[in-house]
Amino acid sequence: MAVISSASPVSIASLFRPIRKYPTLPDLVITATSTSCLSSLSQPMDDRQQPGSKKRVVVCGGGIIGVCTAYFLAKKGAAVTLVEKSSVACAASGKAGGFLALDWCDGGPVESLARASFNLHRSLSEELNGPDSYGYRPLTTLSITVTESGPSSPSGSKSSGDSMIPSWVDGATRGPRTIGTTQTTAQVHPQLFTRTLLNTAVEKYGVEVVIGKLEQLRVEEGRVGSVVLEGGRVIESDSVVLSLGPWTGKFEMLASMFRVSGLKAHSIVLEPKDPGAITPHALFLSFHPQGGKAMDPEVYPRPTGEVYICGMSAEEEVPDDPEQIVGNPASIAMLKRVGKSVSSHLREGEARVKAEQACFLPCTDDGVPIIGEVPGMKGCYVATGHSCWGILNGPATGAAVAELVLEVNQFFTLHKKIDILIDS
Repeated sequence: MAVISSASPVSIASLFRPIRKYPTLPDLVITATSTSCLSSLSQPMDDRQQPGSKKRVVVCGGGIIGVCTAYFLAKKGAAVTLVEKSSVACAASGKAGGFLALDWCDGGPVESLARASFNLHRSLSEELNGPDSYGYRPLTTLSITVTESGPSSPSGSKSSGDSMIPSWVDGATRGPRTIGTTQTTAQVHPQLFTRTLLNTAVEKYGVEVVIGKLEQLRVEEGRVGSVVLEGGRVIESDSVVLSLGPWTGKFEMLASMFRVSGLKAHSIVLEPKDPGAITPHALFLSFHPQGGKAMDPEVYPRPTGEVYICGMSAEEEVPDDPEQIVGNPASIAMLKRVGKSVSSHLREGEARVKAEQACFLPCTDDGVPIIGEVPGMKGCYVATGHSCWGILNGPATGAAVAELVLEVNQFFTLHKKIDILIDS
């Protein structure tokens, strides 16, 4: 038996077939043939399953990728255990903006994945009552240039003639452009979405949730057989999915194959006194602060009455515990300056600061996610590196990985590679 540990380096040469620097794993499913949710399917029986038994799958990671994978696996009939070391959607899946775009990944390697996932978000919203459950809604998206005004500048300094700009955006603005319509852009509250999906998976499809830290994978004859948690608990499995997000690099087996770094992104959540004045317009800004360089923050009003503002990103070392992640005070202060420059409704005294936070986005060196079965280790799959598009691409990634694990092919057509790069 081989034991693969997250705590200590191991030699994996005997477990993997020889691979070149950037070989590709089997091509992943990415052309949607249906936008409806998948129904339960019977799956092929591997040589360790008893007749009539369900395939046992352990999904490690309680962010959006892991939860979507667990949901679709269980919906197709697998017996799923989800392992999360802290709490579900406690990191980027709870602190991201939740912006969805149909065609913003067009021309790149995840174009078809993004389009399929955007449509799948719509289908899931219909199934799970998304507007009420987790704030799903289509929205108009604008690009606007905003200049920070001095403390003595009057409010309501929006450029004349810019009828495209919503009335609540009354700062010093110019150059508005529509970059997304209600047909091509939408939003969810990411934490509510992730937890709603998991609650459904638990209540309707029998997913078991375990709070514990992944410590080891046990491999017998080139096939994963179980996972071992900190403290010694062993969970037997026929397959394992590692959806560890920015903590992928903390697991030695994966870190020795490819690099996933953490991009620390800051955000604040404001509660304006008059939320009814805030219309559903997502804003992508070119913000010019006084005495500083231009930057590109984003503003997302939510149907909950909150306004989410994000930006100020930098690559940093990812801490072991997601609960240890705190925002840089200077970055948080800058986002507050963005808010009050955009709208008088978001200024101090007119809006309560509900959250000051930061999270780490899992990024690969080439910006393309890593999805697929680990070479030479039957039954071990990885899905990570989605960067800022994790909320958008979570559903289609989960559906695709579920098909790979269960060896079915209904939702996608296997004809075009997304990307699966393993670095020796």
